[in-house]
Amino acid sequence: MRFRAKIVDLACLNNFSRVVNTIARLAKTCTLRLTAGKLYFILCDKVANGGVSMWCELCQGNFFDEFQMEGVAADHNEIYLELTPENLSRALKTAQSAKAVKIKLTNKHCPCLKVSVELPSLSSSSRIVTHDIPVRVIPRRLWNDFREPRVPDFDVSIYLPALKTMKSVVERMKNLSHSIVIEANLNGEMNLKIETDLVSVTTHFKNLGNPPWASEDGCQSSAQDRDLESMAEARIDIKKLQQLLAGQQVNPTKALCNIVSKRIVHFILLHEDVSLQYFIPALA
Repeated sequence: MRFRAKIVDLACLNNFSRVVNTIARLAKTCTLRLTAGKLYFILCDKVANGGVSMWCELCQGNFFDEFQMEGVAADHNEIYLELTPENLSRALKTAQSAKAVKIKLTNKHCPCLKVSVELPSLSSSSRIVTHDIPVRVIPRRLWNDFREPRVPDFDVSIYLPALKTMKSVVERMKNLSHSIVIEANLNGEMNLKIETDLVSVTTHFKNLGNPPWASEDGCQSSAQDRDLESMAEARIDIKKLQQLLAGQQVNPTKALCNIVSKRIVHFILLHEDVSLQYFIPALA
């Protein structure tokens, strides 16, 4: 099992740092899955336990100048590592003006991702700063726990308003309530609502548009037969939503959410090189 990679291009390095910073804000620990063509950051807190799930996918060719890996076996050419993304984020912060960054899976005393940052120096010799990030290798028998979550059979799918706007609305509401209701319909309308004994506040968004989903057999999900005006809603933990909005450093070109009434809200943020899915379960 071997993995080594190198980033030389500064723009790619900064983009990769932004992705890792976003992940670090969303998950204390997560699983890094490495395949020949892609990297994935995965968080599988069981939704049944009220936890969020996350699936972030990157094409390695858009970030790395060199990328070599040998998986656990020829027929399973993948590696799954558990790590603390904050540690990786810290290591990359030292690399903002680096000439190159190398990442290698090592196993001296324990399995580590060794991040070597080559910094520009005034003399001919270069300065190299290394960070050893402890990881846990996840055995193959557990890989099935980290499969891509299915897109739920949603009632409504809608494009999100500008995330900055949404973030400032949610931050104000967070001071008043622990939970927030997201409701939307197939007419491009979405409301964010809080209700307490003392106050009820609703923010309305209009003309957001609804994504044209088609399933494998060419027909849409259960959303197809819905009355356009009828709202689907879910009450979720406001802190979890705020965490998603505050952690955003990957400015998405497209952002949407799928609501399964009273069960789950599924957010999808798409950027040219990155896709991030985030699942927040509804509160009872």
